[in-house]
Order: sequence, then structure tokens, then C-alpha cells
Amino acid sequence: MKKYDEAFFKGDRQLFQAHDFEMTDSEFGIGQSPLKEVENVKLDNVTFKFKYPLWYAKHVKVDRSFFEDMSRSGIWYTDDIEINDSSLQAPKLFRRSQNIRLNRDHFSDADQTLWMCKNIEMNHVQARGDYFGMNSENIKADHLDLIGNYCFDGAKNIEIHNSNLMSKDAFWNCENVTIYDSKLDGEYLAWNSKNITLVNCVIEGTQPLVY
Repeated sequence: MKKYDEAFFKGDRQLFQAHDFEMTDSEFGIGQSPLKEVENVKLDNVTFKFKYPLWYAKHVKVDRSFFEDMSRSGIWYTDDIEINDSSLQAPKLFRRSQNIRLNRDHFSDADQTLWMCKNIEMNHVQARGDYFGMNSENIKADHLDLIGNYCFDGAKNIEIHNSNLMSKDAFWNCENVTIYDSKLDGEYLAWNSKNITLVNCVIEGTQPLVY
């Protein structure tokens, strides 16, 4: 397996279609789609500074890394990605991707993040942004702390434990949602949804569970 250490890249598609490599303590500067169509990749302490870093990628593991605010629309059409102990500062991360595992991550701008994705696992994730998880399915979360309106609109098959969600109009148009031991603080919870189960939860809102 090829290894990159303390490397710096700039320009478009720097490692287009690269595969079977490890990268540590490195940085991608200005340039679009640096890791487009990569496969079997491990990244540790890597910084992404510009747009579309991981599109159409497969089998990616990311540890202790940084997606800065201009790395927006960063992870689309990707299959099998794990991100651990990382800072994700850009909006619109994750779209039409699947088999996503997020552990101990922080999303400082999660607007329009995790849209139309499948098979998502989140553990000890913090996120701030509107329209988080829209139209996604097969979602499991434990210790999710989310501040942002309209979360999980149109999503299906959701299981959440030990979480705090401060979100106006959360879980609208959803199917098959089960939430355990959590706090839901918003206005119009779960309108036009079906099969909603709340176990040992605290709900604060204006008109929750109407329609």
C-alpha cells in the first residue's frame, strides 16, 4: 500500500482514481475534487480546504481530520466511509451516499448535510445546522446532540438513543421512527409522519404530534 506523509497538494483532481494508499499529516489546498473516485484509502490528520474532496469514493477511513468551511458539498455519491474524531466545518456534506459511520465528530455547519443517504450510524456526534438528515433512511444514532431546524424531514427507519435535539419542525413526513431516552425541543414535532415511538423521552413544543 502506498503511503503519503506530510504531503501538500493543490490543483484539481490531484489524486483522481487513486487506490490502496494511506495518508498522514497532509493537506489539500485550493483545487476541486482532490480525491474523486478513490478506493481503499486511509486518512489520518488530513486537512481539506476546498470543494468536493470525496466524490464517488469507496472504502474510506478518516481519522482526526479537518474539512474546512470551503470544502462544501464534500462527500457525495460515496459508499462505505468511516470518519472518527474529526472536525467537519462545511455545509452540504454527505449526499446520495451510503454505509456511513460517524464517531465522535463535530459538524459546526451542518446545513443540508446527510441528504438522501442510506445506512448511517452516528455515535457521540455534535452538529449545528438546518435540514440535517433530509430524505435519508436506515439511521441509527446514539448520543447525537443536534441544534438545527427541520431535521430528518422525509427520513425513514430511524432509531435514536440518549440524544438532545433542538429542532423546530423535526421528523416531518417521516416513517418508522423510534427514539429512546432523549430530549426533543422544538415547535411542531412529527407532523404528517407515521409509526413514531417515543420511549422515556422529554418533549417540549407548541403543537407536537399533530397531523
